[in-house]
Amino acid sequence: MTRAALPGSQFPSGNLWKILPLALLICAAFVLPALAQEKDKLWRTLSVSGRGVETIPTTLAQVSLGVEIQGKTAQEVQQEAARRSSAVVAFLKSQNVEKLQTTGIRLNPVYSYTNNVQRITGYGANNTVSFRIPTEKAGTLLDDAVKAGATEINGISFVANDEAIASAQKQALKEATQDAQQQADAVFSALGFKSKEIVSIQVNNASAPPPPMFLRAEAAKVADTSTPVIGGEQQVEASVTLQISY
Repeated sequence: MTRAALPGSQFPSGNLWKILPLALLICAAFVLPALAQEKDKLWRTLSVSGRGVETIPTTLAQVSLGVEIQGKTAQEVQQEAARRSSAVVAFLKSQNVEKLQTTGIRLNPVYSYTNNVQRITGYGANNTVSFRIPTEKAGTLLDDAVKAGATEINGISFVANDEAIASAQKQALKEATQDAQQQADAVFSALGFKSKEIVSIQVNNASAPPPPMFLRAEAAKVADTSTPVIGGEQQVEASVTLQISY
């Protein structure tokens, strides 16, 4: 039986079935080495993690302060806490503090115990706010905030401004990348290998750790003297992982 040739074909139909296996063999001869090279690239890699740390001076004080009121009824306590809190917030706004926000509003019953019997004797309200102020102005502002009605200084920490942190993060990333590259070079040199190319880059983090809080005090105890506030330094860290083929 003779197979008809395909229209437009330059090969006789009888030879077509002989040519196809040869074409597939030639194709495999080119594709398989390429796949093998890709496999080698994936398997022959070194992963290294580098770390960068930048230390920058802090210029801002992050302050948390509040108003705490106690009284006989919930209504009178809440109203008095709202009145004093409003006065404190108005004062802080007049001082152009940054990132002013309410961080807590509480109203709780106050209990007493007599002969193992619990009863409500009054109520306590607590309103807190946080804000940022240049460190050199923080001491005087805390004293004036107490005069405006604040009764608690819950904490203070020190941070750099956003622009300085962003710049330090970029520098820490550069240092982390260079550190990872230097580690890889040292390993390749010790083993007698040569690096080929970086096949992946992972930025693990580039952040400024939250600053610790200091100065927990009753405002009434520091109101009569000027409150000293001294800043410090802040670290910005970054970590980069490189995967390098060899």
